[in-house]
Amino acid sequence: MTLKKKILYGVLVVVLLAAGAEWATRDAWLQGPENGYTDLWHQLAGRLYEPRHTAIVAIDDQTRLEHQDEPLVFWSPHFARVIQILREVGARVIGLDFLFSVSAESWLKKIKLPESQLSRTYDLAFREQLDAGKVILAGDLAFDAQDKAKLLLPLPDYWASLPGKLDDVGLVRFFNDPDGVVRRFAPVFPVSKRLGWVTFAELLAARAAGQEVPETFQPLKAIAFSGPPGTIPRVSFQRFLSPDAARDPQIQALKGKVVIVAYEPSGMQDNHQTPYARGFFNIPPRLMSGPEVHANIVETLLRGRFPRPLPALWRLLYLAAILALGVALFFRFAPLRGLALLGLLGLLLAVFSYLLFRRDWLLPTAAPQLALVLGYLAVLGLRLTGEERERARLRQIFGRYVSGEVMEKILASGKPPDLGGEAFTVTVLFADIRNFTTMSESLHPHEVVEMLNNYFSRACEPILAEGGMVDKFVGDAVMAVFGAPHPQPDHARRALRAALAMAAAAHGFQDWMAARFPGQNIPEFHIGIGLHTGETVVGNIGTPQRFEFTAIGDTVNTASRLEGLTKELGWQIVASEATIEAAGPGVVTGGREERRVKGRQEPVVVLEVKGLEE
Repeated sequence: MTLKKKILYGVLVVVLLAAGAEWATRDAWLQGPENGYTDLWHQLAGRLYEPRHTAIVAIDDQTRLEHQDEPLVFWSPHFARVIQILREVGARVIGLDFLFSVSAESWLKKIKLPESQLSRTYDLAFREQLDAGKVILAGDLAFDAQDKAKLLLPLPDYWASLPGKLDDVGLVRFFNDPDGVVRRFAPVFPVSKRLGWVTFAELLAARAAGQEVPETFQPLKAIAFSGPPGTIPRVSFQRFLSPDAARDPQIQALKGKVVIVAYEPSGMQDNHQTPYARGFFNIPPRLMSGPEVHANIVETLLRGRFPRPLPALWRLLYLAAILALGVALFFRFAPLRGLALLGLLGLLLAVFSYLLFRRDWLLPTAAPQLALVLGYLAVLGLRLTGEERERARLRQIFGRYVSGEVMEKILASGKPPDLGGEAFTVTVLFADIRNFTTMSESLHPHEVVEMLNNYFSRACEPILAEGGMVDKFVGDAVMAVFGAPHPQPDHARRALRAALAMAAAAHGFQDWMAARFPGQNIPEFHIGIGLHTGETVVGNIGTPQRFEFTAIGDTVNTASRLEGLTKELGWQIVASEATIEAAGPGVVTGGREERRVKGRQEPVVVLEVKGLEE
């Protein structure tokens, strides 16, 4: 595939996938995986910030043990004392996370006990504290058999004591995502199609900030959780019931805070799934109490920093940049390396999203990762139908001639050999078996084939090891080319190393011959090797029915003639002066002759090669 086509396909893939990922993000197709990532970021981050605006006064196990003989309905004097002390120490707003649907006075009336001063004034201190202000009561919703919402409000005696009456009552109902997890909050909770009621946390934050409460429905907002369950500071309810409670340092530390008074003994039912309810790795899942969820919402509002999505334009630019990088790398590298890069890029996307989350930005993670996967598959598909098919064809053509290392270099070069013919400066090697005719006459035909196959296996190993191309076998001769089809600046030196290794292999082959054909009076095994360096044409030669990738030209003919001179000169390796010069220093030579060879008008200076010093 040409570079122009790669760029065209790449741009098309990036545009389509970026648009698709943005569409999936806006239509919440991948909201499940995105929520999973958000939950993971919460778990990994731990405590994100120190809560400065809220605290919880908890009716905990210690408080219940101290007052286990008192039903909660008779606790209004205790609540009055807690509110009074909180007001004394300077709490900004006090939220009672209880649904006061019954009181001691109303309960005593209900069972029709004789009226007494106590039955009329038991809750008086509590009502007086409500009337003094800074207190928010809790309401809730119940649903009937037709799933119609019904308001559950505190007793009229209680809400009527509040300065703002029902305006000082907030709903403690939470908004759950489809998977049942509380990640966002509604400032105004819908009670019916036309009626909404301000939520408990929104009301607390508005009173603390001195702002007006919203009256209409508003978009859901993400909760900026301060940390896992237990992050919001707590003070035991029991501490307020001691004589010197107002001088208690823990209680005095509540000055200026929004304080939520709540029922939090162990085994309580008011627990909710939040981002910390999902277990990851060695992090156990943990539920969060309702009061602490309210406190986190208040912290979010008073902090004024919400986890917010990245603007659409920046999100699109980010997607396009990531996809452009990924697609370019997928085109550049082989499929397996591209797969490894896909994993690395996916991990980097997650890390970047996590770092932005620490800055209160919500960046999609699943959508870009899916887009990268689809980009990888798209590029792989294009390569399999185009480039990879061409690579497979080149492997089929050249796999028989060159080593795997040279084959990979050819493929990685991005410039495959011109099968129609291309000029290279190369070194050609011919090696021939001496006295082959005499040997073959002493052996059966299948033994001749066995001998040749065994010899060629040994002879070709040095050629392939030096990056040479096994061009062809001609009877008992082997022809090899160094420097094509992949250019090699040191082709002459490689060819000489291969020739010396082939000579050594032939010497060792004598032992195999003696062991395999004992007593058959076969001549000793020897080979002659000729080498010449020059320009040649390499390409597919033949007819449409039968052709082969080979080298042709004067260089090939001369190398063949030099191999023939080995018999006449009695040298095992004969190389032209051109090969010796191209190989550089360190070539150990013996005899030197000037000979005429068939097919050339000019004589050729030849040398006997005995070794090579690295």
